[in-house]
Amino acid sequence: MTAPLSLSHAKKIVIKVGSALVVNTQTGRLQKEWMQSLAEDIALLSRRGVHIILVSSGAIALARTQLNLKNGPLRLDEKQAAASIGQIGLAQGWSKALAPFNLTAGQLLLTLEDTEARNRYLNARNTLNMLHKLGCVPIINENDATATTEIRFGDNDRLAAKVAVMTDADQLIILSDIDGLYTANPDKDPSAQHIPLIPTITEDIEAMAGEPTNIFSSGGMKTKIIAAKIATHAGCAVAIAKGTLMRPLHHLIEGNGRCSWFLPQQDRISARKNWIASSLKSNGELVIDQGAVQALLAGHSLLPAGIVSMNGYFSQGDLVVVKDSHNRLIAKGLISYDADDAQKIMGHHTHEIEQLLGWLGREEMIHRDNLVLLC
Repeated sequence: MTAPLSLSHAKKIVIKVGSALVVNTQTGRLQKEWMQSLAEDIALLSRRGVHIILVSSGAIALARTQLNLKNGPLRLDEKQAAASIGQIGLAQGWSKALAPFNLTAGQLLLTLEDTEARNRYLNARNTLNMLHKLGCVPIINENDATATTEIRFGDNDRLAAKVAVMTDADQLIILSDIDGLYTANPDKDPSAQHIPLIPTITEDIEAMAGEPTNIFSSGGMKTKIIAAKIATHAGCAVAIAKGTLMRPLHHLIEGNGRCSWFLPQQDRISARKNWIASSLKSNGELVIDQGAVQALLAGHSLLPAGIVSMNGYFSQGDLVVVKDSHNRLIAKGLISYDADDAQKIMGHHTHEIEQLLGWLGREEMIHRDNLVLLC
């Protein structure tokens, strides 16, 4: 596999920016000029047809000065209070930065449960997809104002990785105060060597990670490596790049920005399909006609019209098995509808879905990207 050494290869990119990039560590105020320079890069990529999702820290850091909170770690209740105040200014800051480029910001606050619970996962994914269709730039942060210790990520590196997996992103770009991974901390060891390409994250690579270097950071290189493991395992390339420069993405777009690339371990479709194929428990069964069998074998999605009957009670996103009229196992996949709605539209053509349900649903009962053939 060749290295994805520029952003020109991607159609969907998740960009993560840390608090120290967004908020001035001395004044506690937004770095508006830097934010607008990043917005200019986002606008350039958007004009090229790239879908951009921005995961931005900074809410708590922004509220520290306003609330006269001490430096260093905060209690959970202090974080929640600060987040509820700082998030307003953070969202407004990004909205103003994007506005001159005719880009609209949309805010989405997530917790760990939102990326783990299937229904919440699908709802968040659908919202992000709709924001993309509407030409908006989603601005995501952890929902610190309500998240408890048990359901927190604790850092936006891992949140960004989960968002990249959720949205099938091609690349995750983590903008930091350092231009990638080194064999040791370059601030402490002058012999430390920059590592431009990491084909696989080994124990040696993990051992090179250090700790946060400033009071605004909740992660450090350690959480970035964990994030890279999450994303690359799902088929997403990851870059850790220096974000302190003006127009930091422009340097990567031109191919002259130094960074560390982590290569995906498999393609995105294979990662999902491997998970589907290896799942043992299914929540339902669909029986399809011969025409639908032939369509699936030809690489198409499963449409409602080809379904003859169904069994089980399942929810949107659940795993179901697909059989033919002779009870032969044809495929497994993730279904796009709850059982009640699937019952209403099975055997019908796609143009009838809106009339039958009262709302416009997906054309496919199971999209081909979420389906694995077993025959």
